[in-house]
Amino acid sequence: MMSIHRAADRYPGGDAAAGIETRHAFSFGPHYDPDNLRFGALIACNEERLAPGAGFDEHPHSHTEIVTWVVEGELTHRDSAGHATVVRPGDVQHLSAAAGVRHVERNDGAAPLTFVQMWLAPLEPGGEPSYGIVRRLADATPYALPAAGAVLHVRRPAAGERTAVPDGDLVYVHVVRGRVRVAGDGAAEELGAGDAVRITGARGVELTGVPGATGATAAEVLVWEMRETPYPAR
Repeated sequence: MMSIHRAADRYPGGDAAAGIETRHAFSFGPHYDPDNLRFGALIACNEERLAPGAGFDEHPHSHTEIVTWVVEGELTHRDSAGHATVVRPGDVQHLSAAAGVRHVERNDGAAPLTFVQMWLAPLEPGGEPSYGIVRRLADATPYALPAAGAVLHVRRPAAGERTAVPDGDLVYVHVVRGRVRVAGDGAAEELGAGDAVRITGARGVELTGVPGATGATAAEVLVWEMRETPYPAR
């Protein structure tokens, strides 16, 4: 079963006066929606846009696996465990908040910053915080997140090119840029940047790149493969 969620339906957030624009895919903060709390392990998929000099001051997290994908610009990350990193397009950053960690996220560059941040619930709470980054994750290299029972895949189909969506109990597809057609179970939908599809019992689903307005440009898609596992209540 496929459920389509359009970019225009995301909940708005952020602070325009501070140069922060956010679009939430799931129930978040003042936008409480009991019917849209999570999908499998995924409890947040936020599109963040920070103007030069803007950012999130030090704030806490706990019992959350935080995965960040930079679309354009550079993200400066600092945390209470002593990590200080600049995250660039194509990098995968993973902060495991565990029993508790504090971090800062800023755009210290001269250009606008856009990134997608995804929060996943761990299978077990507690533990020690950890941090990791993979530079320039390739399409053929999945990024496993064992703490949440999930795997992240990146797909970049050119116009007309087909690529398989992993079979799985639960699959979440988020379009970062470009356009794709998702097809499976006798249904097909076209998705653009910011759109997402939630698939239950994914089997034989395919993505096909769709030409953009300026010609045959490659799309970029983030795909979470998750197993149907009970997670702690939040």
